[in-house]
Amino acid sequence: MQLGIIGLPTAGKTSIFELLTNHVDGDGNIARANLAIAKIPDQRIDFLSNLYKPKKTTYAQIEVIDVPSLIPGTAKSTAQFLDSVRKADALLMMVRVFENENVPSYSGEINPIKDIEDINYELLLADLDLIEKRIQRINENKKKNTMLKELELLEKIQAHLEEGLRLSSLELSDEETELLSNYQLLTSKQMLICLNICEDDIVESRFIGKEAVYEYGRSHNLNIIEVSASIEKEIAQLDEVDRKIYMQEIGIEESGVVKIARMMYSSLGLISFFTVGEDEVKAWTIKEDTMARKAAGKIHSDIERGFIRAEVIKYEDLYEWKNPVQVKEKGLFRLEGKEYIVKDGDIINFRFNV
Repeated sequence: MQLGIIGLPTAGKTSIFELLTNHVDGDGNIARANLAIAKIPDQRIDFLSNLYKPKKTTYAQIEVIDVPSLIPGTAKSTAQFLDSVRKADALLMMVRVFENENVPSYSGEINPIKDIEDINYELLLADLDLIEKRIQRINENKKKNTMLKELELLEKIQAHLEEGLRLSSLELSDEETELLSNYQLLTSKQMLICLNICEDDIVESRFIGKEAVYEYGRSHNLNIIEVSASIEKEIAQLDEVDRKIYMQEIGIEESGVVKIARMMYSSLGLISFFTVGEDEVKAWTIKEDTMARKAAGKIHSDIERGFIRAEVIKYEDLYEWKNPVQVKEKGLFRLEGKEYIVKDGDIINFRFNV
């Protein structure tokens, strides 16, 4: 699964990409998309690692792509931008709301609503273009009568997009969703708005156009998160002890980068199950509603093929009793079959035979 970070120039897009992935592009080339892996912070993994003292601890991960900055009205920039967005499963839109005379705003002003709409306009336009061409092809097709359901759906989507609304805000039936599965519509992707705030204003959450931005988010069904890229850079350079002290001093309970990682993981419809032991404590990433046998295949195809049963402990139960033996004594240890739907936080040992 891949998260695309998008934005206009000077919004702080690349800074957040580097902080999420600990990746720095040494050649300074911002005209191409950079791809790296982001670790998903998880206090549950921290607890399990302290409990089992494994040789290795592995957190859940997602791919993150630093999409080339969109320069509105520039054909080459727009083409590069849209090409990278098509590859992403979800989007994080960086929006600048901070003033800095040393780093002038791309447009010459701080106007978050305009910046959001400039980017959404290109996504909407690309989707409309695709939908209109498909409608035209169906209408010109001699077998049009066999595609009436698809045509009706496309015309419904066209009307929705023409109102300036993202496809993700349109309710679709399972059948309609299936019909659209091959279209790669950009406005159907989950998107989180990330506001990049001046470090002096982050604690009090004050910035130009705040009320308008949050109203825009509510009306377009978009979640919003606030960070200060400059503060996040300082946090990243500190060791764990100094980091906690610094965050307490400035009144921040949790790093904005940690919040972003968790929210995007969730927006992609992903959950984690855990395997534990002296060798390794590991988070495995699966989609919601995945059955146990399919989840076993994430570890190895042999386990999926030879699946017998899943031995399951809920994380919350192990956290409460601190010992797997006690969890079993309390009757909280379960044996589940291949059709069991794995839950977020399940600690699983798969039994198999090949």
